[in-house]
Amino acid sequence: MTQQAVDAGGRVTTSVSSVVDTNTYQSGLGNEFETEALPGTLPIGQNSPQKVAHGLVSELMSGTTFGAPRALNRRSYLFRIRPSVQHSKFEQVASKNFLTPPFTLPAAPLDYCWGPFRTSEASVDFIDGLATICGTGSPHSQSGVAFHAYSATASMRDRVFGNADGEMLIVPHIGGLHLATEYGILDVYAGEIAVIPRGVRVRVELLDGYAAGFVCENFGLPLRLPELGLVGSNGLANVADFKIPVAAYEDHDGAVQWTQKFAGNMWNCEVDHSPLDVVAWRGSLYPYKYDLHRFVGMGTSTVDHPDPSIFCLLTSPSDPILGPNFDIMAITPRWVVGDHTFLAPGFHRNCVTEFIMLLQGQFGGLEPGSTTLTNSYTPHGPDAETQGTLRDAVLGPMKVEDQLMLLFETRFPVQITDFANSVLPAVEGYSKQWDGIPKRFGQ
Repeated sequence: MTQQAVDAGGRVTTSVSSVVDTNTYQSGLGNEFETEALPGTLPIGQNSPQKVAHGLVSELMSGTTFGAPRALNRRSYLFRIRPSVQHSKFEQVASKNFLTPPFTLPAAPLDYCWGPFRTSEASVDFIDGLATICGTGSPHSQSGVAFHAYSATASMRDRVFGNADGEMLIVPHIGGLHLATEYGILDVYAGEIAVIPRGVRVRVELLDGYAAGFVCENFGLPLRLPELGLVGSNGLANVADFKIPVAAYEDHDGAVQWTQKFAGNMWNCEVDHSPLDVVAWRGSLYPYKYDLHRFVGMGTSTVDHPDPSIFCLLTSPSDPILGPNFDIMAITPRWVVGDHTFLAPGFHRNCVTEFIMLLQGQFGGLEPGSTTLTNSYTPHGPDAETQGTLRDAVLGPMKVEDQLMLLFETRFPVQITDFANSVLPAVEGYSKQWDGIPKRFGQ
């Protein structure tokens, strides 16, 4: 599998990773699953027998209210070696850069652009390597989203993390991640995404010597597939392409730190055994991963450039008129066609805020790992060179071979953090890309 890495001089290089994902997965987002690492574990016809097989305990984990509609209800029963209640007292700890909105700086009608984030620390794991770029809403109101970058040089050891504030969409950019969760193993590489539901504990190990990427923390309704409407029964992200882990458990004693994010703060406690000890599970709540290259893109075959909603991969709904809590758009390699049409997205002022992650290829002269943020009704569009080139181009089918981006939309205004304002490398002169657009009126 093709991977990217950073050499001693800080340059991004591409190579073929020696790590191959040999894990077994189940397929089908939204399905009910049952899986057992030890045969004969799952009880038949019930979830809480008087005595669970093999001396295990039954534990319910719910991701939605008990009365949620059947198609949207998310809960699973975990059959584990020891119950999760066995831990020391939680103690609050400081978090330097992994923050929760609201932030100090006001939301602004500006066009932001940042280069890749690279940690300068010699040994920092995934959680300590998280730094918040921007966000909106709050886990207290259970709405909004926060966008974080991560840069890690070490695996998590004797430590697990759970996020009670929101589910986490993990987007690797450089280096693969081995996600050991209560539900089993997900190996996630550049070009893939993974979703860890709210509250599920995970240990993140590096499959290569260095890892960088992004995390989207969703405080609102859990992510789900958008309705297809007139598209029909297939297209965009197909159900079968989502991979769900099979049960895999750890049975060993020893001190493990459990770090829990709760109500915007970080808390630590000690557990005297591995909490990733689920021998079997069944239900509709689980982590999953998806290969972005399997996205089935839609597009025009006649005139005009379609709205980005046709690239919707997953959605956290909010208001059907004003906009989503946040939508995820997958911009993948694709054909672009159109008669007497400006082929790229034109100039626009949208009612939603846009946050873009460039994962691969080119976009506006930026390098992979760069991000942009445009708050609602802030004008943006093609730069002067692109606008001039596409305005006069001889039209014909054009193949975008090497571009992989995620575009996020939220109905809420977004604030940036002090980290984004002063530490994350800003792309100088980004807003001046439109200064050279000439006045052509009357030509």
